[in-house]
Amino acid sequence: MAPSTPLLAVRGSEGLYMVNGPPHFTESTVLQRESGKNCKVYTFSKDGTLFAWGNGEKVNIINVTNKGLLHSFDLPKAVCLEFSPKNTVLATWQPYTASKDGTAGAPNLQLYDVKTGTCLKSFIQKKMQNWCPSWSEDETICARNVNNEVHFFENNNFNIIANKLHLQKINDFVLSPGPHPYKVAVYVPGSKGAPSFVRLYQYPNFGGPHAALANKSFFKADKVTMLWNKKATAVLVIASTDVDKTGASYYGEQTLHYIATNGESAVVQLPKNGPIYDVVWNSSSSEFCAVYGFMPAKATIFNLKCDPVFDFGTGPRNAAYYSPHGHILVLAGFGNLRGQMEVWDVKNYKLISKPVASDSTYFAWCADGEHILTATCAPRLRVNNGYKIWHYTGSVLHKYDVPSNAEIWQISWQPFLDGIFPAKTITYQAVPSEVPNEEPKVATAYRPPALRNKPITNSKLHEDEPPQNMKPQSGSDKPLSKTALKNQRKHEAKKAAKQEARSDKSPDTAPAPVTQHTPRNTAPQPTSGDPEIDKKIKNLKKKLKAIEQLKEQAATGKQLEKNQLEKIQKEKTLLQELEDLELSI
Repeated sequence: MAPSTPLLAVRGSEGLYMVNGPPHFTESTVLQRESGKNCKVYTFSKDGTLFAWGNGEKVNIINVTNKGLLHSFDLPKAVCLEFSPKNTVLATWQPYTASKDGTAGAPNLQLYDVKTGTCLKSFIQKKMQNWCPSWSEDETICARNVNNEVHFFENNNFNIIANKLHLQKINDFVLSPGPHPYKVAVYVPGSKGAPSFVRLYQYPNFGGPHAALANKSFFKADKVTMLWNKKATAVLVIASTDVDKTGASYYGEQTLHYIATNGESAVVQLPKNGPIYDVVWNSSSSEFCAVYGFMPAKATIFNLKCDPVFDFGTGPRNAAYYSPHGHILVLAGFGNLRGQMEVWDVKNYKLISKPVASDSTYFAWCADGEHILTATCAPRLRVNNGYKIWHYTGSVLHKYDVPSNAEIWQISWQPFLDGIFPAKTITYQAVPSEVPNEEPKVATAYRPPALRNKPITNSKLHEDEPPQNMKPQSGSDKPLSKTALKNQRKHEAKKAAKQEARSDKSPDTAPAPVTQHTPRNTAPQPTSGDPEIDKKIKNLKKKLKAIEQLKEQAATGKQLEKNQLEKIQKEKTLLQELEDLELSI
């Protein structure tokens, strides 16, 4: 049976220990404190019932529920630990060392049976990146990337390779979450003018030209991040380059792509230029949030058609975190930003609280969906290390600062399976707390002596955009962008001025009766009465539509012919010609 509140595991220069979660925050007796600085790594199992750590001599596993030691392995150099989803296997990794005579070194990736303590299999895994094998949630299949191939094992039998997925130069892969049927997304970087691509497959159908469920190719990708949604129906791909050749960004260039298992794919159009800081799926799998653009950054929620649903405006932020139940979203600005958090109710799109967690380097939601952990850890920051437990309404429930000569290296909540903690109704009233919330003092801007006795003028370098609901209102098909609205108003003003000029020229004619202004979207298409002009307008619109399609193809990475590029260059001339013809109507 699960405890009422999750535990906190803390690793630092004061040792390894556990802390009881809210409301007590006392040191837990589940783990006897490991003093000293030798603890290199720890991990919880996916359901939070097992805990493993390496203390520089051994790797130990304990049962969190009954506090009993299960196994102890002689692995003094282990720096990475990971449990399989159903706690059957513990994977351990230690740095690879080659033999002095040039032959292959000893295997450094071990897989242990958690029940018996025996070593099931050892592999050579030279790189620390993507060191851990990937399991399906029921552990029916397990996969590893080996020499540009993905090797699949079944039912934790690591002596027989059940299947192989071979593509030239597979760089990365991600198994889908959830039950059967199992899917896998693979990334192959481009070379010699060929584009990079991500393909989705359903296990074990890897053979044949039409085996892939979906395929998305693109240029401008040195590395990608692939994110499955919880229902395993779609993947978001963040493709990034190390260098932005236009010189607009120091952080390279990023694009966001959407790929669905039904074969659909799209480039997610982000309204603001600049880096993509973070992209996260909601646990409902029906929407995702992207934080992007030059500072102050925008944050927008998109649906599965990649249409914007809600725009949070601009602000100092570079990260997004959905609560485990998906009903609360935190937008935060950590790292080189001052730690401002915005806590939103994403069902009603209402701001709940706006706390500030200065100097934070780590953020995590508690499995109960109510509490938040923020921490300042080394080596990212070596001063003012400590952690805070918050309620999402903005109250600080617990605060711990380490002594000035000490550091925190790692901290995390005990995880729990979905459904253990039911979702609760969102409250907007800050919960009471005995810990004073010390708001950081904001340094006032320098004012020269001549201006100190004069009224302060509120001037900003950037005016923040307010939040905006992007859902289509009743009676309109799609929300118009700011530019489109501006152009529409301009066109209507010109039309009204022309009509006024006509009425001034013919004073003898009786004035037409004043009619109600018809809605924009129901206005009939104006015709000139001259079939030749109407035909020209129709042809121009046809050409502009074709240019728009060519631009979309270019955005997806397709290489255009010379004549197609020439067509795109004529767009401005065609638009001007169309505008002149329409104004003459």
